[in-house]
Amino acid sequence: MNQPVMRPAITLPKVFLYREPIDFRKSFRGLAVLVEQELGHNPFDGYLYAFTNRQRNKIKCLFWEDNGFVLYYKSLSDDKFHWPEPDDELVTLTGQQLNWLLDGYNLKAMKPHKKRHYESCF
Repeated sequence: MNQPVMRPAITLPKVFLYREPIDFRKSFRGLAVLVEQELGHNPFDGYLYAFTNRQRNKIKCLFWEDNGFVLYYKSLSDDKFHWPEPDDELVTLTGQQLNWLLDGYNLKAMKPHKKRHYESCF
């Protein structure tokens, strides 16, 4: 089993899930504006913000680290991320829960996605 190499730290104190799907052409600047204008948060406070697309098969995470933004992106091959409904309240997770979400867990059921193994991109 491969160990994740590039992941948000499990020690993150707070992770905010943006509930509405976003346009994944947005860069770190566009995401920071969403954090500031729609959530009313300061994107430079060091919290991590997670976003997904309409199909729920991609995730982008944004956080400020000392002197610049870090953007984490994951695209699933066949599955979907288990995301709260748009009418739910702002969801706050821990770093560990975010990593479970990235592993494919439905945080309500604690059941992961099936592992996928491929030999070629074609």
